[in-house]
Amino acid sequence: MALVGYARVSTEDQATLSQLDELKAAGCDEIFEERASGGNRARPELARAMARIRRGDILVVARIDRLARSLSHLLEVIERLEAAGAHFKSLRDPIDTSTPQGKFALQVLGAAAELERALIRERTLAGLRAARARGRVGGNPALLRRDPEALRELAAIRDRQYMDGLLAGMDIWMPKVRALRPANSWDKVAKALGTLGSPGQPWTADRLSRAVRRLVAEGLADPALVGPAPRKPPKDDVLLVVAGIRGADPKISLRAIAARLEEMRIRTPRQGTRWSASSVKALLDRAERMGLVAPPARPAA
Repeated sequence: MALVGYARVSTEDQATLSQLDELKAAGCDEIFEERASGGNRARPELARAMARIRRGDILVVARIDRLARSLSHLLEVIERLEAAGAHFKSLRDPIDTSTPQGKFALQVLGAAAELERALIRERTLAGLRAARARGRVGGNPALLRRDPEALRELAAIRDRQYMDGLLAGMDIWMPKVRALRPANSWDKVAKALGTLGSPGQPWTADRLSRAVRRLVAEGLADPALVGPAPRKPPKDDVLLVVAGIRGADPKISLRAIAARLEEMRIRTPRQGTRWSASSVKALLDRAERMGLVAPPARPAA
């Protein structure tokens, strides 16, 4: 079990020293420091902390408000931790999901969050009804005028929302992407994901590629993931590759040729990733019949 700390300040002139001191005193050896406003859920350091968490670990903060912008956001983070078999603890609040008392406090917060959502929804509907009764139509006048500043703000909001969505679900679908890329094409990986981490909207090659490239640009994913997928050579090309390897080193063993093909990420005739000595020998025998390689020298009598 490891204690993973998370500290956040809102502006550049604020310091995290007091939070760091508390987290270190609590036993956190690894601490992620963030500089972001409370209303911004696109937090790279929080994403890194969540990716670091392993089963049995505890994410520790000095206060709840350092982690979440709302109760619903707090519960969302805790749900992701629980799904990973991890826990959450706030040093200044009675929340420690590894204890029965902390779980009870969390249930109370969950009920409060549900009430908060209901009240917001009710106020929103009441405001819309009142506006319609006065003959007012919703909309941003600046956007209707196509004001450049308003358009820039809208683009920034949409970008934050897009990043929020990626961060919220990346720990669900990214492990499979890491396992399949770049050995497979974006189209094949998207089909393998289906709707994993994207309920109701199956992944497409374009959307998946754009999402991973954005995470790479933010420093949240390995750049190797967006490298080109290996070209699958036609059967004759594989034959030429094998013949070339044997021609360059006539004494090379079948297993060594198999290892070389795997390093080059060349698929087997059955589209596997592991080459056997027998598969290599079959190709070499064919290459010999075609005159592409010389037969192995026979020992002198």
